[in-house]
Amino acid sequence: MLRLVFMGSDAIARPALDWLAGEGSRVATVVGVFTQPDRASGRGQQVQPNAIKLWAQTRGLPVFQPEKVDADALAQLAGLQPDVTLVMAYGHLLRQSFIDAARLGTLNLHTSLLPEYRGASPIQTAIACGERETGVSLMRMVLALDAGPVGDVERVPIDLLDTAADVETKLERACVPLLARALPRLGDGSLVFTSQDESQVTFCRRLAKTDGGLDFTAPAADLAARINGLFPWPSCQLEINSQPVRLGLADVAAVSAEPAGKCHVLDDTSAGPGTVLGAGGDGLLIATGRGVLRLRRLQRPGGNMLPAADFLRGFPVAAGTALASQSMPVLVGGVPFPRAKI
Repeated sequence: MLRLVFMGSDAIARPALDWLAGEGSRVATVVGVFTQPDRASGRGQQVQPNAIKLWAQTRGLPVFQPEKVDADALAQLAGLQPDVTLVMAYGHLLRQSFIDAARLGTLNLHTSLLPEYRGASPIQTAIACGERETGVSLMRMVLALDAGPVGDVERVPIDLLDTAADVETKLERACVPLLARALPRLGDGSLVFTSQDESQVTFCRRLAKTDGGLDFTAPAADLAARINGLFPWPSCQLEINSQPVRLGLADVAAVSAEPAGKCHVLDDTSAGPGTVLGAGGDGLLIATGRGVLRLRRLQRPGGNMLPAADFLRGFPVAAGTALASQSMPVLVGGVPFPRAKI
């Protein structure tokens, strides 16, 4: 039976923890949890515990919330005598002394198919870059960013109408079969860790509100992927009739095949990029650099995110309306991005 310490601060880890507390308890016993200090959140900015702390408290587990992973925190970790430390979305960088504290080392659940999308926003960036598959990688932690050898992966598909919220749900569930396979093999010494192919490495960065602009000279497929990947946060926005409109879902419209009574526009329309072509196929149609973008869910200030047909009933948008393009900052690169100031 493995003595396991969990380090994490995001609700994405809840299914994995629930499995560890249930069926997984035959393989490992959670002996303590490290998570971020309580922070102010929500509209009222009230200080409250995160989902991981609440999970641990309901089970009477020791909870540690160091502001810094310093010598005191290391002593707390060592005092739990862990066989393995499991990390997912913790929010602290770990020193080598922390990585080495557990008898079998420290493992990390990273939400990409490593070596692709190392860094802070792998879910959103993979979708925004048009990937059709992602997954969870169980890797052995090293000091370099997400660079450790990988013991196992669980793959999940990215469907065309999946947002980051949808894919996150798939990935949090994917942690369960991954751990169910890997932890017994870790315990008996049969889990093999394979070095990542450094020639295939890509990096993603922490996202910002400024990433939500759209350049309509880009292909419609690229714009739809970015809209879906950045929802629900930071989300893409555009200005319509002098009001900011938040976008929740998009795809590429095959508008020439719309049924009778709908707006008919060919993909090779001569309208300039950013021109509203009309409404059809349950969406607002916009000309782009290549193809027609269909906005399927939209939200006006103070309103709810609505299907396009419902949105347009209360917020009509005339065909021919010109939408301004904005810059689309690069989300992925071949080298680590500078750490963002918080």
